[in-house]
Amino acid sequence: MTMESAAHAKAERAEAASGESARRRWISLTILAIAEFLVVLDASIVNIALPSIGTSLHLGTAQLSWVITAYVLPFGGLLLLGGRLADRFGHRRVFLIGVAGFIAASTLAGLSPNGGVLLVARAVQGASAAFLAPASLALVTRLFPAASDRAKALGVWGAVAGIGSAAGVLLGGVLTAVFGWEAIFFVNVPAGLLVLAVLPFLVGRDDMLTRMRLDLAGALTVTGGLVSLVGALSLSEQIGFAAPIVIALFAIAVVLLTAFVVIERRTTQPLMELRIFRLATVAGGNAAMFFLGAATTATFFALSVYMQQVLGYSALESGLTQLPLAGALVITAGAVPNVIARMGSRRVLVVALLVLAAGLVWLSLAPSDATFVGSLLAPTIAIGAGLGASFIATTDLAVDGTSGSDAGLASGLVNTSQQVGGALGLAVLSTIAATRTAGLMASGVSKGDALTSGFSWLFVGAAAAAVLAAAAVTLIARRRSVAVRPRR
Repeated sequence: MTMESAAHAKAERAEAASGESARRRWISLTILAIAEFLVVLDASIVNIALPSIGTSLHLGTAQLSWVITAYVLPFGGLLLLGGRLADRFGHRRVFLIGVAGFIAASTLAGLSPNGGVLLVARAVQGASAAFLAPASLALVTRLFPAASDRAKALGVWGAVAGIGSAAGVLLGGVLTAVFGWEAIFFVNVPAGLLVLAVLPFLVGRDDMLTRMRLDLAGALTVTGGLVSLVGALSLSEQIGFAAPIVIALFAIAVVLLTAFVVIERRTTQPLMELRIFRLATVAGGNAAMFFLGAATTATFFALSVYMQQVLGYSALESGLTQLPLAGALVITAGAVPNVIARMGSRRVLVVALLVLAAGLVWLSLAPSDATFVGSLLAPTIAIGAGLGASFIATTDLAVDGTSGSDAGLASGLVNTSQQVGGALGLAVLSTIAATRTAGLMASGVSKGDALTSGFSWLFVGAAAAAVLAAAAVTLIARRRSVAVRPRR
């Protein structure tokens, strides 16, 4: 063999190896996306099944609300800790532990003989999700270090997250109607087992990690503070902001989170490096995700209730009407990474948020006798397009510029911002809608028109949150960039 032919053969082998590596990365992304889909799905799929769960397990309305809260509390409260543990002990290892816990908890939830067991299972589900969600996003950033490839990967990621939110209503209705409420939990088991079985063969073991002391004081204060905050926001939607327990939880959250900041400033090995917020991308991305979470959570809740209580759609029909929104989201997610590569995440995010706000204002104009094609189809497509681009650009922005040792922390932060923002948005905007509806009904307006007006105000409020997100990312990114630039 001549030297030229040997070099050619070596180049061919290198090219084949590179192609095989690229295929493995994209297959790995698919497996990671399945896990993320389950996490997002379980935050919404339970809603449609609540009446059946209540009948089967003899739970009242107040107890049923805890089926949702028991998942949200540990999920939102443990995300920062989960992200940092992934950085300290390995993203792959913590992800697999989280998936295993999620499978076990889902099995227990489906087999629950009473409400107490179901609530425990939901709490373990939420805690497991708090470990696997930031670890999985950190793995994505590790698998796709190049900016162009990462944008495409996050495009898939954003599409999966959006579809999971929209699919919860549809799958919840179908599974409950055909197989019973237990199926909404059992559906996680085969998908989770697939992830657990395949991922170890696709993603290599974590690199050698430097053993560092865990900031126990920081972990306890931030977890307690976030659990108290999310709990206060979730309860305020049910019993009002003025309830003593809500006020007490808010006070506890302020004290614990303040203590957390003090501890992190003084400890030599902090749970969360506060310097991460000096990055314009991290600060702006998390601010945007906070308001985007508020707009999204309130919108999906109100849209489903509006369709069923006002327009008279069944649970299955309400779910099917989400398909155009999900379709617009997927199409946008496929196109937006190339746009981000040309324009940058911040510019794309601002435009996407304004499109989302326009769609929400358009939706707020729907009357109490609206037809889907005439009043809902076009605005929900606009909302889907805005959401698809917003989630991708926000996530890309929030993890851009972070080092590998902080990937889990950055992922935990953006997930926490979404969860806390979602809880706040639902609490505030649903209260506004309920107050508007009650006032109109007291003045003699029909229930349908009063509900429609209340939801209209909620959609406008969600649009305002999207505009605030656009303003926040613009102002913070500019200000932080100017402040950090002299240090380079």
